Amino acid sequence: MVKYGLDYTRCRWILPLLLGIGVIFGIIALAGRGWLESQTLPYVQQASLWQNCRRLGGEWSCESLMGYAWGRAAAATYLVGFLLLVICFALAIIAFAIDTLRFNFIRGIGGLLFVAAVFSIMGLVIYPVKFSSEMEMTGINMFSWAYGFGWTTAIMEICLGFFFCCLPNYEDQILGNVKPTYFYSSP
Repeated sequence: MVKYGLDYTRCRWILPLLLGIGVIFGIIALAGRGWLESQTLPYVQQASLWQNCRRLGGEWSCESLMGYAWGRAAAATYLVGFLLLVICFALAIIAFAIDTLRFNFIRGIGGLLFVAAVFSIMGLVIYPVKFSSEMEMTGINMFSWAYGFGWTTAIMEICLGFFFCCLPNYEDQILGNVKPTYFYSSP
């Protein structure tokens, strides 16, 4: 990507592609039922961002976490972070679809990604702290795959935020306006 610059057709879409992967991971985290699961037999508990399910006898009974203030706060903050990520994805597609890149626009996307990361991390921290202190848990439980997808989304938001913010610093090199510097000079 550095060798050819962002005008190189295939490399131009790497950043929006990575944002799209982050959106997919966010959807998995929002829809996944594996935020908390029983680790050992018998598997009696499974929770998502939205509800807590327990097996009593042979049947599952679910309780909504939206009845708790911390459940609403965790869901709302993670959802706001996800919506900001979707907005950044749409803005990145627009920014990279234009023939002349707008580097200040790209820096704004980076700043918005940092705000999205803050909201996502707030939701990801509120959930386990309050869940483990206020919900009755039986057996050995673990925060599972969907919770991991949530953290992966937050880490991607931070990393892509740095990349989007630092990219305008190399505007001349990316657009090919700088002559190459050779370290070898012939006698």
